[in-house]
Amino acid sequence: MITHDLRVMADAMLDKKAQRVVSIDLRPLETAITDHFMICNADSTTAVSAIADNIIEKMQDVGRSPFRKQGMENNFWIILDYGDIVAHIFLTEYRNFYRLEDLWADAPHKEYNERKVPASKTKKTK
Repeated sequence: MITHDLRVMADAMLDKKAQRVVSIDLRPLETAITDHFMICNADSTTAVSAIADNIIEKMQDVGRSPFRKQGMENNFWIILDYGDIVAHIFLTEYRNFYRLEDLWADAPHKEYNERKVPASKTKKTK
């Protein structure tokens, strides 16, 4: 179930052109406050806001709503807390400054890329 929710969140980020989409599995670390971080960035506050809004919408489609939201007023760093997954949507310069991935470097990381939808084969009628 968690793998599915991580993919839904990653796809929601990528749908809105998020950059460097990464999940960090924090479960092996006994001191972590959540099971997973999902991290991405964008080059404008408008894009950061659009990514966060899309995550909220797509996660609601699978029956999940954030327990808490922070940063929606300025769109520099938005945090969406789903309990077992915490999404961090950064303005690029803030991600480069805070470097969350480096803080959790000993935890397993997974990068997400856009899914490639195979071209459908069209049947020729004679």
